Amino acid sequence: MLVLRDLHKCFGSIVAVADLTLEVNTGEVFGLLGPNGAGKSTTIAMITGLLTPDSGTVDVLGLGSPTSAAVRMHLGLAPQEITLYADLTARENLLFYARLYGVVNARARVEELLALVELEARGNDRLATYSGGMKRRLNFAAALVHDPKLLLLDEPTAGVDPQSRNRILDLVRQLASEGKTIIYTTHYMEEAAKICDRVGIVDGGRMLDVGTVAQLVTRHGGQSSVAIERAGVQTRVLTNDPVAEVTRQFAIGGVTSVRVEEPDLEGVFLALTGRSLRE
Repeated sequence: MLVLRDLHKCFGSIVAVADLTLEVNTGEVFGLLGPNGAGKSTTIAMITGLLTPDSGTVDVLGLGSPTSAAVRMHLGLAPQEITLYADLTARENLLFYARLYGVVNARARVEELLALVELEARGNDRLATYSGGMKRRLNFAAALVHDPKLLLLDEPTAGVDPQSRNRILDLVRQLASEGKTIIYTTHYMEEAAKICDRVGIVDGGRMLDVGTVAQLVTRHGGQSSVAIERAGVQTRVLTNDPVAEVTRQFAIGGVTSVRVEEPDLEGVFLALTGRSLRE
């Protein structure tokens, strides 16, 4: 389990994280959902010990603070920035990290990870020749080299191609099924809804609410939207009973198309912050 208690971090006069409290269960995929600058990366940095909170505590897996080397051995971080060497091959990059962590049978572990992220055919190519999506996948592999119990993924699909995004999401599901605890930061709501057991909505450094997607939608999602088109003109109706509304519209007649949009995380974020996540 990961336990954060009243975390607070400022950079000068800027409050990056404010009084953040959170418990993440073992084997859970927990999503931190918020826009750029919301405090997600700062929270990740405090969990890994890269930043020291101004106040508050971090307890990793019941072992204590991440400032302990013994605790850090159980942490795997794939940061938003690519932390690999452009002049090294993929194999050389992973082998470097494996030796850094003292991994036994390092070469075998490297081959296992290259296969896992589907890069074994390009393993002898320099990172500088890789696409953005391939770099992301290798960055992911580097976070797994020492088989950590807690995996922190900071915007792992930012700027990647659809193939790499799908592979990364598949890997998250696979690792979660194997019992790893995963913190997943993203500003892509559809990803959070697809792979996270629970989601925390973060904005302005504050945790606004936590729950399953269904719980958050129930609490904050608002009404369904029914879009009706007649003679090329579209109107939109908000309703708590979309089936009844669709039936009523067809009874009126002249409907050429209809689309129902259920409440989702976009509506949750709008309700909690007063603005769209993508603004």
